[in-house]
Amino acid sequence: MTEPSQNTAPLPLHTETIARITDAVDHALEQTVATLKDLVAIPGIAWDSFDRAPLEASAEAVAALIRGLGLDDVQVLTEAKADGTPGGPAVVGRRPAQPGQPTVLLYAHHDVQPVGEESLWETEPFTAVEKDGRLYGRGAADDKAGIMVHVAAFKAMLDAGADSGTGVTFFIEGEEEAGSPTFRTFLEEHRDLLSADVIVVADSGNWKVGVPALTTSLRGLVDGVIGVRVLGHAVHSGMYGGPVLDAPTLLARLIATLHDDEGNVSIAGLEQSQHASIDYPEADYRADAAVLDSVRLAGTGPLADRLWNKPALSIIGTDVTRLEVASNTLQPEARAKFSLRLGPGMDPDAAMDAVRAHLDTVRDTALFGAEVIFEPGETGQPFATDTSAPAARLMLASLRAAFGVEPVEAGMGGSIPFTADLVEVFPEATLLITGVEDPDSRAHSANESLHLGDFRHAVLAEALLLAAVGL
Repeated sequence: MTEPSQNTAPLPLHTETIARITDAVDHALEQTVATLKDLVAIPGIAWDSFDRAPLEASAEAVAALIRGLGLDDVQVLTEAKADGTPGGPAVVGRRPAQPGQPTVLLYAHHDVQPVGEESLWETEPFTAVEKDGRLYGRGAADDKAGIMVHVAAFKAMLDAGADSGTGVTFFIEGEEEAGSPTFRTFLEEHRDLLSADVIVVADSGNWKVGVPALTTSLRGLVDGVIGVRVLGHAVHSGMYGGPVLDAPTLLARLIATLHDDEGNVSIAGLEQSQHASIDYPEADYRADAAVLDSVRLAGTGPLADRLWNKPALSIIGTDVTRLEVASNTLQPEARAKFSLRLGPGMDPDAAMDAVRAHLDTVRDTALFGAEVIFEPGETGQPFATDTSAPAARLMLASLRAAFGVEPVEAGMGGSIPFTADLVEVFPEATLLITGVEDPDSRAHSANESLHLGDFRHAVLAEALLLAAVGL
């Protein structure tokens, strides 16, 4: 069984105020969803291989929404990437705090993932369609719903007359799905614009439909390329096969050394330092991840720890000969891209060194002395929040009031690398990670969708937080 949060507390709002905010959210909900549909129709993709015009249009549409809230200081800003090309356009809108009041930064992103294989979609990806209480479309959940939570929550607070003068800054990024290449530069260049006491990142998910969650930890990320080289060039497998193993076979042997017989990551030096306080039922995981009945789950220890706190390593791509052009040839080289998730407390640089050391260890035993390829890639810090902080307690209380059930403090197996940048640039701020996704949202996949009931609850929860945080 899951355990509810132990850090919820009563909201410092009168019952009448909560009722007015609730009415304001519900009164505007139909228009809020309609506006979200308009945003979904804009195919803003920040990848270099896609047309940039829709991404620019997406930023302008978001800027217009924020200006429509009565904010005069709204800008579309862009920083240059390392190669000199422009990064994704970000929207920053500010309402300064009244004297003595805190400032809340509301983060989301307006860019979306590419569609992928269109034949897998049951609806047009960029035409939002309501069906069975859900809204389908690319970006409907990740993360244009996050934008609309921020916009609708701020509007509901104003419409309900519950504005205490809290400063509010909208920061809607335009390149998150492309890895946020200019994010750190953007934070440092616009530190004064973005400085805040509380940062709400609306880019995560809830425990399940109807049960909200505050994401209290994220895994860090280390990736790169590993491989083997055994020949100076390809040779005929009939003439020379036998005394030497081909590169794809040795790559398979290399990959097999990355886990033990139980499926735990076998790279030395990756030690778990935190433990989950809640359980993740195996049946729920199997259903959420579409695990085949015959598949035995990998790893040892509580399932929640395997998802959030222990290292997890996946091979996400390989460079080997394609079947349609395969011939009787010993391949000289094969490579694979690995993605290593790190639990809170693990250091990405140390983890990268551990991967390198592991390759050195297995080269002579498992790889017959083959030349090892190692190309370090990206790193991202893990994240953990202090849920006893006043703003975190208010967020949990707001979720409880909006959803009508106790919220869950949950880790997330994924990584949001830019959270480390936010923590480093704004160390005094409390970072709260919320979201609207649920296990059926299928973010990044075909048939992405948003549960409209939970979307309404998320808007209400954030409106309550904005009304309460300055009290």
